[in-house]
Amino acid sequence: MSKPSNAEPRRPSKGDLPTKTCPVCERPFSWREKWERDWEQVRYCSEACRRASKRTAPAE
Repeated sequence: MSKPSNAEPRRPSKGDLPTKTCPVCERPFSWREKWERDWEQVRYCSEACRRASKRTAPAE
């Protein structure tokens, strides 16, 4: 028997997802579904790193 045609498509494995490196902590992070529309603009792995980047930026 085959699966019904309305079954959800299989998701890619974590190793197949695109990755970036966080400029604050230098750790790689993977694509998340919540970033689907904004992946090109995502720079930081977490809100904590985004905040840390604001603290370490030189005052102008």
